[in-house]
Amino acid sequence: MSNSLISPDSTWLLWAIITGWAAVSIYLEQKYKWAAKASGAIIALVGALILSNLKIIPIESPVYDQVWNYVVPLAIPLLLMQCNIKKIWKESGKILIIFLISSIGTMIGATLGYIMLKNVVPDLSKVAAMMSGSYIGGGVNFVAMSKSFEAPGELVSAAVVSDNLLMALYFFVLIIIPSTAFFRKFYKHPHVNEVEKHESNEADKTIAASYWSRKEISLKDIAYAVATSFIVVALSKEIANVFNEIIPTTNFGLELLNGLFGNEYLIITTLSMLLATFKSDFFGEIRGTQEIGTFLIYLFFVVIGVPASISLIIQKSPLLLVYCAIMVLFNMVVTFGFGKLLNFNLEEIILASNANIGGPTTAAAMAISKGWTKLIAPIMLVGTLGYVIGNYFGVFIGNILM
Repeated sequence: MSNSLISPDSTWLLWAIITGWAAVSIYLEQKYKWAAKASGAIIALVGALILSNLKIIPIESPVYDQVWNYVVPLAIPLLLMQCNIKKIWKESGKILIIFLISSIGTMIGATLGYIMLKNVVPDLSKVAAMMSGSYIGGGVNFVAMSKSFEAPGELVSAAVVSDNLLMALYFFVLIIIPSTAFFRKFYKHPHVNEVEKHESNEADKTIAASYWSRKEISLKDIAYAVATSFIVVALSKEIANVFNEIIPTTNFGLELLNGLFGNEYLIITTLSMLLATFKSDFFGEIRGTQEIGTFLIYLFFVVIGVPASISLIIQKSPLLLVYCAIMVLFNMVVTFGFGKLLNFNLEEIILASNANIGGPTTAAAMAISKGWTKLIAPIMLVGTLGYVIGNYFGVFIGNILM
């Protein structure tokens, strides 16, 4: 029996709270600069955490399962419909190289952090999978990996808190780097120079509000976006089931193959990427996919805040925060080190690292906020590729370290 004010069976009321708080989180992020710095994702999570700890909403409910089982898979194709691999290479080949190098830094950090902390953090291999996906792609990969490896809700919540806190701290570091004398001395920074010559500010707007500005969208766009997402998920689940049945798990190699090809999220990712690449004239023209997909991910952030007890997060987050810090540190060292060796611009290095740790939207938002207009489209395209490879790397490292 539930001891919360709202019953676990109050389906409509719980859906109203989940969607309503997600909307409030987005509003706050776009309206207030303090909220933009905290991020809408962490506001969504903390709000749900408070409601559940005050026993206003239940810790468990079929509604939360619906978000995990239906909302999360549907978000992935929506966020990948612009992921044309051919276009990414043609328009963003140079920045793609430093992004991939940055991804290697993430993987090195994930592996070394696991070796250092595996004896003191339970289920660290699951955290490694989630954080590898997140720190190469973004929130959608974190969601996919947490679902794929069936991570406990409390562990997911603690990891998200650590993830977002580390991201916020690292973004602050990245934001101040272009103003630092050391980096200006040792790295080329043509975009910074250009902005300083033609200084212009939108002081009344947050980065999120600038990025998620109103766009033209039609009923047909919504119909195509939602229908395509349902079709991709349905087909992917069937394909994954077939691979699960035909690939045995009699040895490590076959078990790894079964884990890769039988993973519905990898199939969803791959199918979405192929459609976006080879039918870009159709899928690339659908408006509103990023917006709808991002809102669905916000629903996930609300739900994962629910099962977290504050005492548990205080207990577990410090060690998870250390693990995330190791990953971010190695990402930064590898990205800036090889960026210097290969003569990349400071702005390209910063955005590549940002796109790894936070995803394409945060990287594009940083480019927008800094006025690096020529880099907005390339980093968005390259960062979107992270949604694809993040799931592959996440599944790979999760299976290797398990």
